[in-house]
Amino acid sequence: MTQLPSALSVRESGTGTPLVLLHAFPLNAAMWSAQLDALPGLTGDETRVLAPDQRGFGGTALGTDEPSLDLVADDLALLLDAAGIDRAVVGGLSMGGYVALAFARRHPDRLAGLLLANTRATADADAVRANRERIAAAVLARDSVQLLLDEEVAAGQLGPDSRHLVERVQALVAAAPPAAVAWAQRAMAARPDSREVLAGLRVPTALVAGAEDALVAVEEAELMARLRPDAELTVIPGVGHLSALEAPEAFDDAVRKLLARVAAG
Repeated sequence: MTQLPSALSVRESGTGTPLVLLHAFPLNAAMWSAQLDALPGLTGDETRVLAPDQRGFGGTALGTDEPSLDLVADDLALLLDAAGIDRAVVGGLSMGGYVALAFARRHPDRLAGLLLANTRATADADAVRANRERIAAAVLARDSVQLLLDEEVAAGQLGPDSRHLVERVQALVAAAPPAAVAWAQRAMAARPDSREVLAGLRVPTALVAGAEDALVAVEEAELMARLRPDAELTVIPGVGHLSALEAPEAFDDAVRKLLARVAAG
């Protein structure tokens, strides 16, 4: 694990085409362990995978800034600078997808390709924003993320065929600091609609959805596909919200197809 000058903690493996993977809420970069192992390939030179911990999660400090996913996107630009990378393929799952879209809006010249998994380009509805604030206020008041465990966040993120992963995801949820959970919830609630950003991009794009995702319906991916008719949409059967964890082989196959399109120019 590398500690960058920007205090961003990142897991890295392989060489080749740079690929940044942005984790879901309220997990950390450990969720990408299968991708860090597999995507560089047998020789290790197919892909350079970088999986940062976003602000407050894993080994990255939260800081004192007001909640904003724009700041997390700017952190990513600093990561690329520190790693000597001009342009990268950026992939995000759920909250990571929101950050990837913020990065596309703020740093489009640094983007070589885009992967959006189990996420949406639309802003939150009022009811979703209200629930995010409920969770943020509760975890801060209690100085505990027990609420997330009580409300079975881990189980709710997984498809019916992935119950064997509940304990692993619960451990990642339990490791999240309350302040980071609250900050991220408020940052997600404040994010703008990104449909225009997505429609205006001119880089290879891939979309991944879980057929059994109870948090982000497949229709959200289909909406994004209509905005980007050239995007490749992969819907993974039997999979819930954490497709990269639940079906790593199918997820990685979609990533490799995207990387091949990027390489082909």
